[in-house]
Amino acid sequence: MIEIKPYIQKLFAQKELIISDKRQALFEEFIQNESNQQAVKTIIEQQNYLMDKWKLKNRIEDIIALQILIPNATESKEYNAKINFEKLGLNDLIFEEWQGLEEIGLQFDKETDTIKGIPNQSGELKFKLLFKVKGEDENSVPNEKYITLVVNPDPKTLWKNIPSDKEAIFWKEDDAKAFGKLGEKHIVVASNRGRSHENVGSFRDDDFAFKFIEKTGWSVVAVSDGAGSYPLSRKGSELACNAVVDYFENHLDKENFLEFENKLLEFSQTKEENLHKEIEIEAKQKLYKAVLFAHNQIKDLAEKTQQSNPELFNNPKAKSLSDYFHATLIFALFKKFDFGYVVLTFGVGDCPIAIMDKDQVNTSLLNTLDVGEFGGGTRFVTQGDIYQQDAKPLTMAQRFNMQIVTDFSYLFLMTDGIYDAKFVVEANLEKHEKWMEFLEDLNGKNEDNAKVNFNPENEQIADELAHWMDFWSAGNHDDRTLAIIF
Repeated sequence: MIEIKPYIQKLFAQKELIISDKRQALFEEFIQNESNQQAVKTIIEQQNYLMDKWKLKNRIEDIIALQILIPNATESKEYNAKINFEKLGLNDLIFEEWQGLEEIGLQFDKETDTIKGIPNQSGELKFKLLFKVKGEDENSVPNEKYITLVVNPDPKTLWKNIPSDKEAIFWKEDDAKAFGKLGEKHIVVASNRGRSHENVGSFRDDDFAFKFIEKTGWSVVAVSDGAGSYPLSRKGSELACNAVVDYFENHLDKENFLEFENKLLEFSQTKEENLHKEIEIEAKQKLYKAVLFAHNQIKDLAEKTQQSNPELFNNPKAKSLSDYFHATLIFALFKKFDFGYVVLTFGVGDCPIAIMDKDQVNTSLLNTLDVGEFGGGTRFVTQGDIYQQDAKPLTMAQRFNMQIVTDFSYLFLMTDGIYDAKFVVEANLEKHEKWMEFLEDLNGKNEDNAKVNFNPENEQIADELAHWMDFWSAGNHDDRTLAIIF
């Protein structure tokens, strides 16, 4: 209730209007006058009205000046940021509307108070929050507050994709992919030039080759990673893979190999341990001939190339002409028998081979990588010292493997461009759960939702694998080659 008398007394005092003692009765009559009382009420109401208006105006300006910090986003990457109105002290908003989010690929979810979506551009982007606060007229024009969102560029867009020089010696396609049948199995393989190569227009150093050899029933798959620091390694990887296929198709001692198969059939019946050891030794000997064949093919090409293009051989680090063609090499030779599959493998370098059983409960790494204490000193099929009896870190015999399995779901061969990004360390290659995560990744559990449909009827399977292999992995921009037999 408004106390009229004290208000008028205070007002008069402020205006230096003195009420003498002999005027007190008159003053009492004055304040009892109904019109004077109404005037006081009106003044007080107008004062309160002005103060409320100022408070409202001041509050609006506070909100406009309020710094609302939201997490940075990345172009083309899923974004989700919650706006905590209570924590920001914005509980008095009676109306809110967001403008400008749609233009940058985002939207505001009122149920969860989140800004979400996939930004379609980068930069310091501004959008508007239209709002009204408690005390404003519902029909009033909303206030505007600008909010800044920093969207970092999509890292992929920062890399150039310069084609390699088609006129250069030993030029080959920047990317390659294939799908085919290997006996009762199928293979899909892709080899993508790394971003570090695309960015400067250099060549894809990885390569692959595969073949189902009908006259023997054996299938061979080879993968190689050329050493980027050596100028002709792109040809070394290509020739290493093709030479392995060529050897098993055209240079194999078929009669001798048939005897080897007969021993395998005998072992399937007897399970005799000494026979198994004998078979393992023979398997190594037969695969060794393919490795040596590839080594000599590269050596011969190196000598011919040096004669025709001597200007290319000017690397002071090279110890021999073959060094210019340095390449790792892994390959698998396998065949189905009545008792199951025989899988023979070889590996030199840091590229893994692994096999997952039919029930997908176990995965075995089939080769030992040239890493560990010798990290940074990857071995190559072109190096003469790997053929020496006391070779380190592995002897030649330790580079071969033989597996006899009832069946398998997947056989993987990959270069380090895949292994480094997806498995990170060598120890993870020994863990079945990591291979199951890798398989889930191939099946679409990744940031890009990229999926490979392992159906032989899928005509896009090679394209899908090549697309999946374009994944982003910070710091991992090397060539990527992955062959999957299924």
